[in-house]
Parts: sequence; C-alpha cells; structure tokens
Amino acid sequence: MPTLRSTDSRSIALSVLVESVQVEDGLDVLFDRALTRTPLDSRDRALALELTYGVVRRLGTIDWRLEPILDKPLLRLPVVVQMLLRLGAYQILFLDRIPQSAAVNESVKLAKAQIRRMKRDWSGFVNAVLRRMIREPSPPWPSMNENAAKALSVRHSVPQWLSRRWIERLGISRAEVICEQTNLVPPITIRVNRLKISREELLIRFELAGLKAKPTSISPAGITLEDGGPISSLPGFAEGHFYVEDEAAQLIPPLLDVHPDDVVLDACAAPGGKTTHLAELMQDKGAIYAVDRVGSRLDLLRSNCRRLGIKSVVPIVSDIRHPSGWQKFMKEPARKTDPVMRYDRILVDAPCSGLGVLRRHPEAKWRKDGEAFGRHHNTQVQILESVAPCLRPDGVLVYSTCSTEPEENESVIEHFLRTHAEFRRESVAPWLSQVGQEFLTERGDLSTLSNRHSMDAFYAARLIKV
Repeated sequence: MPTLRSTDSRSIALSVLVESVQVEDGLDVLFDRALTRTPLDSRDRALALELTYGVVRRLGTIDWRLEPILDKPLLRLPVVVQMLLRLGAYQILFLDRIPQSAAVNESVKLAKAQIRRMKRDWSGFVNAVLRRMIREPSPPWPSMNENAAKALSVRHSVPQWLSRRWIERLGISRAEVICEQTNLVPPITIRVNRLKISREELLIRFELAGLKAKPTSISPAGITLEDGGPISSLPGFAEGHFYVEDEAAQLIPPLLDVHPDDVVLDACAAPGGKTTHLAELMQDKGAIYAVDRVGSRLDLLRSNCRRLGIKSVVPIVSDIRHPSGWQKFMKEPARKTDPVMRYDRILVDAPCSGLGVLRRHPEAKWRKDGEAFGRHHNTQVQILESVAPCLRPDGVLVYSTCSTEPEENESVIEHFLRTHAEFRRESVAPWLSQVGQEFLTERGDLSTLSNRHSMDAFYAARLIKV
C-alpha cells in the first residue's frame, strides 16, 4: 500500500476542526471517527493529530495574529475558511520543522479541494493572508502591566475570563503556570492491571518491543511512554494488561482503602478507569455497583471490564441523584430491619467543568464559561446528598473531580459537612507516598493543581461516617 501524502493529514485535520465547532463531541471522538473514513499510516496520523490538537490548543494566539491582517473579522468568514487560515497559521507560527512556504502551499492546495463544497474558490484569499503573516513582523505581546488577564490569554491561548479568574484567585505567577500547562502535550500514561501482570514485567515487555517507558514517580501502578503509536497496538493491550489513565487519576482510588469482599458504590462510574482500579485493589472480590446515567458510557465500562478480565463490577444505568432508580438493582440489605443498602465505600467522581484536563481536551476551554460553576456545585451537592445515607457507619466516602475551581471542590465539601454532622473530613496523607505528600492541602485533601510531574489537575477529599 503506498504511503499517503501529507495532504491527507491536513484534510483530516480540517474536517475534524470544522466538525468540532458544529457538534459537542470531543476532539478524540471526532479524530477517531475521521480515521475510520480515511485511514492514515503512522507518520501521517501523527501529523494530523499534531495539527488538529495544535490548532485548538493555540486557537487564541492564532486568532490574535490573524485579526490584524484580515480586512474583516475572522469569525465572519465561513467556518471552513476560518479553519484553513488557522491550520496554515499554526504551521507558520509553531511548527519549525515545516517550511513556511510549504505551509502556505499545502493550505492553498487544501483550499482548492474545497471549491465544490464552498461553491467559491478561497485559495487566493488563503494564500494572500498567510503570505502577509510571513511577510509582516509579529506585533508585540500585550503588556502584563496594563492588562495581565489579556496578556496571559493571548500568550497562552486561554479564554480571558479564565485567565482573569486564575489571576484573582492565585496571583499572576501561579496563574501563568496553570495557563502554560493547558498547552502542554500530555504524556501517554497507563495504569498496570496488576491482576494480570506486574509493573516490572510490563516494563520489560515494552523494552523488548523497543518502546521507551518508565515508571511513574507518584503512582505505584503507572507507566509513562514517550511514544507508542496507537494505544491498541501496544504490547499487552489486547490481553488487558493496562488501562490508559493519567497519573493523577491513579491517586484517587487508593484513598478509599478498599479491601477484598467490600461492597462499593461508584456513583459516577463511566467509562470505568477508577472503577476497574478499585476492582484491582479489591483483587476482584466483593461487589462494585457502578452507576452512570448514560447507557453508552456504561457500554464503554463493560468493554473495559471484559478486556481487563474484571468480574466484580455491576453496571447500572440510572441518575445517581434519584436513589429510587438505582437502589432497586442492589442486593437485599444485610439486616431486614434496615431498608437501605449500606456500602463499605462510596466513590463520587463528580461531573465537573473538567478544567484540570484541558491539555487532553483543549476544545473544552472554548466551550465553557464562568456561569457553569454554580450549576455544577448544585449537582455535586445533590449527588452527595443522595448517596450519604447509603454509607455504613465508619464507612469511607471519597469525593473527587478533575476541576481546578473551589466552587466544585472545597466549597462542595464544606457545604456538605455543614449539613451532615455525621461526617468528618480525614486527611488523605496516609494513602500518599512520601513524594506525593506535596499534593496535600491545608485541609488534608488532595490537589495536583500546578504540579511539577506533568499530571492532570485532580482534587479529592476523604470523608468518614462517624
């Protein structure tokens, strides 16, 4: 089979970028869907991935550079033309390995391929704009002294409402670190399924396959790979030897301190990363009731359980905020006098803004606004209210999010504790390694915000029912 041209990579990137502003699906879903229509070899796939994610990560900076050289506002142009310009600009501004002339020529070629779709030839316009970008000197960055929020927004391509929010809460220096981190390319991190293989054995398998891999520094179950190509082609994937999961996420399940034969409720379970981690820690003995309101996401959980060889998980499609919908699927209570099923452990990995994982889902920062935090807070409190009566005395509840914002983290826990005297906060310190103690907050919670280990930003609090 002949090698596909780089034009195919750019065509895939363009189609995904255009679709990303028309539907709510994430870039990862859209990219995989595009590859089923137009398969690429590994080299072209890597370029298409770089272009797609690069444009979205750097969208704010790219638009700031384009606006002065356009005769009309960028957003008044057809979406396809917007993305053609952004694709070309990204290559010119951020990809040194691609000659600027090649970036322009490939963009023009791609524009010509859109003539039938657009019913107009935009190639001359694309050519003129991109050549003007090359020809004219870059403008100075906005001044940090005059408007720090705008300066960080332009330099690091984050919405200005978000940079302003982080500055007001954390100060300019910490805010800039977090803004920078949203544009980093995350490493490929996996969690070893120690029901089937040890971390040391899997590292040896990767080494024999010629892959550069190393153990994670905080999680005892993680491995970081430099570049392994498609995940499904990695050694051990089909055998269920690992699950792809960021190192910060791997720190959450151990906080529950589960044991074999425990009965566990995973309140927001899909797609199953933390669920299957709990099953592994329980040696796949006992029962984990995995509740999620979206059936298709629970299908992913079932698929992951099958691949990993896990049998202790019971998936339930239901809204966790309404106990009548999911309690009927549980086993009978241990005591007939107690009408409520009591769990040894409950995990609430709550739905949230996801601002802690923007580097993995860069499209999310352009789809969010500051109005959502209050809605999320209310939903998160409702979930805790729903599951709290189901925890046995001396049982453990862990609340976690992949959010950076206090409204979705500390404020939720403080609100819950004010109205539930039977719960108390417990420090997570005993369940963190010595190196991991740096993630301990003043209140004893876990927070990986602005960490130095290339991890996502996760938060977790551990509560005991007394």
